[in-house]
Amino acid sequence: MTHPVDVHVGKRVRHRRWLVGMTQQQLAERVGIKFQQIQKYETGANRVSASRLWDIADALEVPVSFFFEGLSTEDSGTPVHDGVPADLFGDKEALDLVRSYYAIPENQRRRLFELARVLSDVA
Repeated sequence: MTHPVDVHVGKRVRHRRWLVGMTQQQLAERVGIKFQQIQKYETGANRVSASRLWDIADALEVPVSFFFEGLSTEDSGTPVHDGVPADLFGDKEALDLVRSYYAIPENQRRRLFELARVLSDVA
């Protein structure tokens, strides 16, 4: 049976990997393991050792603490804050949207942001 902390850490690994546009194979190569092991970490089927988590954090360019952020809120379900689920980045579509948003030139991105703000106020 998987432990909730292992599942949470695995989700955070997957979310960060998606956010930076890295495949499981690419992450595995950077860490020096097989991609199947990354799959097991991401599902929480296998527990990530401290040293391996350190290597994964280095490969994904985040502090180790990143993988534990939001842990206490996730234990009690998926809370909503200001209408946004706490596990927003668990949704691949949301990650693709964020990645696409930051690919837009800054001046256009600001205008798009203002448009989205106006539209959300109307809704």
